[in-house]
Amino acid sequence: MTLVAVLIATFIIAVLSLMGMTILFIKDSAVGKAVLSLVALSAGAMLGNALFHLLPESIELAQEGGGVSLFVSMLLFSLAFALSFLFEQLFSWHHCHRASHHAGHDQPEDCQLGRKPYTQLVLMSDAIHNFIDGIIIAAAFIVSPALGVTTTIAIALHEIPQELGDFAVLVHGGYKRGRALLLNAFSASSVILGGLVGYFVSSSVELAIPVLIPFAAGAFVYIAASDLLPELKHEEKIKDSLLHFLIFSLGIGIMIITTFLE
Repeated sequence: MTLVAVLIATFIIAVLSLMGMTILFIKDSAVGKAVLSLVALSAGAMLGNALFHLLPESIELAQEGGGVSLFVSMLLFSLAFALSFLFEQLFSWHHCHRASHHAGHDQPEDCQLGRKPYTQLVLMSDAIHNFIDGIIIAAAFIVSPALGVTTTIAIALHEIPQELGDFAVLVHGGYKRGRALLLNAFSASSVILGGLVGYFVSSSVELAIPVLIPFAAGAFVYIAASDLLPELKHEEKIKDSLLHFLIFSLGIGIMIITTFLE
């Protein structure tokens, strides 16, 4: 029964990625404004998730002697931040800068379609984060069904704004809406894999979690601060700028509130 509960819970979390379908039904003329608002929500949710969920969890594990020291955790956080920057630089240079000397049809597809490097980081980081969530859900259900349910609810509440935002980031980064939805769903499905791994080999992944958590946090902080927030700084209307600030703050606020449910 525990395995069935883990599969149901992780499947529900994965399905939340399909909430981006709501944007599919918005008129093209309104998509730009809606997407930027969700980019603001995603930036807030990513920062809030890293600062109020992932990093505190990493610090707590380090203090309890759960695998790696606090210094190593912070080193992994910094490494993820630095590698995210390096990945973007290399991706942008290799796929676009060098291709600028060629004709349009010879350029890599990502450059022809105007896709931005941070979309790859979002997909990779979200897959890691969802995998961790799956492991956490499995561990909670193994302890008790009640803890499993409350943990799933807490994860769902902070997944909703992030998955909506991630979808908007992919659209804003150059993907068509249908393809963005498919890629976001594929990335979110790693929560099911995490649940299975957590259930069957929970003792073998005890060391992996303290390493993955600060690494995911570093990537989220980089994406939010370096890629998403700068996209919002080009808004010329003060009314829209204030709206984006409020939505950004809402994303952080949701992450703070969900910490009380854990």
